[in-house]
Amino acid sequence: MTRPYQGALIGFGFIAEKGHIPAYLAAPGMFEIVAVADVCAARREKARQVLPKARIYSDTKTLLAAEARNLDFVDIATPPCDHAAIAHAAFDHSLHVFCEKPITTSAADARSLLDHAQQAKRVFFPSHNYKHAPVIKAIRETLETGELGAIHLVTLDTFRTTHAKGVAEWQPDWRRQRKTSGGGIAMDHGSHTFYLAFDWLAAEPTSINAKMSNLSTFDTEDNFSCTVTFPTGIAVAQLTWNSGFRKVIYTIHGENGAIKVEDDDIEIHRKRAGGKIDVEKLSAASHWMDASHAEWFKALQLDFVAAIRKGEWVGREARDAAMCVTLIETAYASARADGRQLELTPARATERAAKAG
Repeated sequence: MTRPYQGALIGFGFIAEKGHIPAYLAAPGMFEIVAVADVCAARREKARQVLPKARIYSDTKTLLAAEARNLDFVDIATPPCDHAAIAHAAFDHSLHVFCEKPITTSAADARSLLDHAQQAKRVFFPSHNYKHAPVIKAIRETLETGELGAIHLVTLDTFRTTHAKGVAEWQPDWRRQRKTSGGGIAMDHGSHTFYLAFDWLAAEPTSINAKMSNLSTFDTEDNFSCTVTFPTGIAVAQLTWNSGFRKVIYTIHGENGAIKVEDDDIEIHRKRAGGKIDVEKLSAASHWMDASHAEWFKALQLDFVAAIRKGEWVGREARDAAMCVTLIETAYASARADGRQLELTPARATERAAKAG
């Protein structure tokens, strides 16, 4: 039996403690978190309680200097402002990288990371955990039958009553501060929205137009809407931290029917002869109200291991993650231009590099 993959967790906030760690602890034969770094003393103490065998450090540089030779990977769960620097440092120490979304706060940084992963021959894998929600897997199973025909329209609405708060011990409002988050709800939820749209429309986006507003005293947007154009159709998204309720509502429309999702509830609408439409109602418990999404991380981390074993340094998930950042950055530019439609580069340099590697 091979030894468990040895990992270091960088950043011990809410998602690390409540999402990543439970998944690692549920697979002791595959993973072992042996070190943790966090800039907050109170969070370091919490890490000692949760992971009593792990070695705890106050910064990434010190951790890598002491631990890198014994590690296989790092898991980056800091705010987005630090993702790129930490990932580059990990690649410099020949380590694989698992990284929270968004992978960076700029498209240039995202491209640089993927190039570095390819050069270092180490896996870069983003935390696209929504793909592993049971309800999203149910959608994928229906689409794979082909019964709905070509998909031409998707809508993705994410309603939240406020931003997700960070841990009380360290800047609970960091998601609303541009210096740490890189942006507001578009930066926080845009990646989930866009990578699902890529999957459902089975194509790369070609343009985006966006609008946003801010009803708060913070320096980031809390309302965001956009239309993303693809060769196969369009995706329309509405994201808000100002809703009167917490819910996700997705719709997917094809030639022969549609799917509607409202949290765990699924409706599959199938067109029949004579204009008749059959409606099948399903439910897939996904626990959307639990912001940790701990169950989703188990499958995600197994995919990370699969990429390591295959030597897939920059796979589809990584390329999608970079395109998500490009879309978010372009959406901000569109909003500044009063919603003008802006074109995207049609081909990904990172994908060409991955295929050549």
